[in-house]
Amino acid sequence: MQKKHQKHTKLKRRESENFAFNEIAILGSKCSIISDFVQKISKKLQKTAKIAYFDASHNQEIQVPTIDVFTFHHSGNLTTTITSEMNNYNERIRLSQYDLLFINGNHFQGAKQILILDNEKEASVKKRLAQLDRIQFVVKLNDDATYFDFLVEKYPTIKNLKCYAIDDIDAIAKHIDNLIQEKIAPIQGLVLAGGKSSRMGQDKTQLSYHGKSQLEHTVALLEENSLKTFVSVAQNQEIDKHDFIQDKFVDLGAFGAICSAFQYNPNKAWLVLATDLPFVDDNLIQLLLKHRNPKKIATAIKGKSKQFVEPLITIYEPKAYPVLLNYLAQGYSCPRKVLINSDVEIVEVDDALIRNINTPEEFTAAHKEINA
Repeated sequence: MQKKHQKHTKLKRRESENFAFNEIAILGSKCSIISDFVQKISKKLQKTAKIAYFDASHNQEIQVPTIDVFTFHHSGNLTTTITSEMNNYNERIRLSQYDLLFINGNHFQGAKQILILDNEKEASVKKRLAQLDRIQFVVKLNDDATYFDFLVEKYPTIKNLKCYAIDDIDAIAKHIDNLIQEKIAPIQGLVLAGGKSSRMGQDKTQLSYHGKSQLEHTVALLEENSLKTFVSVAQNQEIDKHDFIQDKFVDLGAFGAICSAFQYNPNKAWLVLATDLPFVDDNLIQLLLKHRNPKKIATAIKGKSKQFVEPLITIYEPKAYPVLLNYLAQGYSCPRKVLINSDVEIVEVDDALIRNINTPEEFTAAHKEINA
């Protein structure tokens, strides 16, 4: 049998729905009711999740702008007026930083749905009946709202779904928060071992501070915290005993290693740890995991007296991948620059715990201190 021609390189893709990574369409009532509902729920969830709303304009007199306008306010608000055709691929890029996208289901189809039962909108629901294939729960607009006969006929188990009154905002927000939590990416470990160790004069991964090579020690630190761990190695390099990811972004150092991990699996968060940090211990790893904030692009360690975070003791969320690639497109390959200029959760620790050991003299002193 002739092998089918593969036109493009087959890459692992980030799990996405119609317009975003995680989306819920709300339909069954008037647009004003849906919009108000979204605002109330989003206010309850804003501390734990980054949320966006996807809607259609009801203005019939909109004119195509002569020039795209970006208006920044000192409070951090940005108002935009741009010419843009809706496109699923582009919207996934535009909305890649959000944990949840609410969609006005009266205008656009969402991969998951919340159905509002509104007796006045029977015809509207019937029109969109086929779109109701993944209803998460039902909301009654008022006490006398009923399940339409055609709805029960099409989806016989719909009455088994959880049903809320529309003003039960706290319970609804908790339900939606659970849906957000279910989509949080698992963390995997990435130990950086592809460096040249030029200042040390020998492979830093093979130095021993704790009775074993620093590579084995670092991998064990992550694996003992239940993280499936990979070793990042140079292009065409292989190692025994451990799963490894070869560098696909060549000559970009740690930045390339992180991007290579995301190319390998963009649906995982990656706890990145360098091997030249012998004072990093189990307590520090647990502290980092405890304070993980998936709402932000990363959770990073910073020394208390240091100005900047440590990019090689950091959890990078899947939403960090497009940000890293955007910086690369601008000609920057410094992960610290990305973190400094992004929304990052910072965990402060004593400076002594995150000392880099780069020279033979530093190794001798660190080995003596650790084994005192």
